[in-house]
Amino acid sequence: MPFQVAVCGPRHCTPQDEQHAREVGRLLAQAGATVICGGGVGVMAAVAAGAHAEGGLVIGVRPGDTAADADPHLSAVIVTNLGEARNAVIVWSADAVIAIGGSWGTLSEIALAKRRGTIPVITLGGWTITDHHGNPLADDAIPASTPQDAVTHALNHRS
Repeated sequence: MPFQVAVCGPRHCTPQDEQHAREVGRLLAQAGATVICGGGVGVMAAVAAGAHAEGGLVIGVRPGDTAADADPHLSAVIVTNLGEARNAVIVWSADAVIAIGGSWGTLSEIALAKRRGTIPVITLGGWTITDHHGNPLADDAIPASTPQDAVTHALNHRS
C-alpha cells in the first residue's frame, strides 16, 4: 500500500508558504509518497505542482460538486460536494499530515488529524497549538523548520 501524506494549507498563502509547499511536494514525490491535498489554489496548487514536476501521484479532494476548478497538476480529483467537511476526508485518507502556513481551514485539518490521534501531524510555518496558559500541548503537532525537515518527520512514520 502506498504511503499517503496529506499536505494542508491556505488558499491565500504567502510566497514562502508557496515555496515550502512546492518543495514538500517535490520531496514527497521523490520518496514515492502519494500526496493528498485540497486540489485548489495556494498551498494546494504549489504542492501539486512540486509533486507533479517529479512524476508523483497527487490526489485532490474538492469541496464542491465539480472538478472544473481543480488544479491542473492533479493526477486524480475526488469531487465530494461536502464543503469544508472534505477536510475530514483528506486527513482520514493520510498516513501523515503536513500543514504549511495557517488559515482557519488549515487549523481544522490539524485538529481533525490530531483528534484522530494515530498519525503524525507536522507544521511548517503555521499554527502552534497551546493550552490556555500558553504552554504547548503535550500532543501538539511536530514543528518543522524546513520542507526537508517536514518530509523527514512524515516519512519516519512509514511502516
